[in-house]
Amino acid sequence: MKMEIRRLFPGDDALVMQVAEDVFDEPVRPDRLAAYLREPGHFMIVALADSLVIGQCAAVIHRHPDKVSELYIDEVGVSPAFQRQGIARDMLDAMFAIGREHGCEEAWVGTEPDNLAARAL
Repeated sequence: MKMEIRRLFPGDDALVMQVAEDVFDEPVRPDRLAAYLREPGHFMIVALADSLVIGQCAAVIHRHPDKVSELYIDEVGVSPAFQRQGIARDMLDAMFAIGREHGCEEAWVGTEPDNLAARAL
């Protein structure tokens, strides 16, 4: 099985039509994905196993008039069958690189106190 971490761009909608269980909260709608990817400052990374999406990471840039730009990691999801293999970490590393390319000096993500996997990440 070939594993790949890939940034999505407008027009990459077809890559997200085969998705493993529990990667996203709801089924991906092509129109919503296209709108998301067209929006400046919105980024999505996916982890692919062959042509199956097994992980996703979405982020947006927050620009402020009084402080540095920051990358807000909005979502991170990896199918349970592929967890604990470093996929989430690889997607975050790719997303942090995108943030640096766009001038972000800080990044942050929030999670619930009882989400131990996210807190460990």
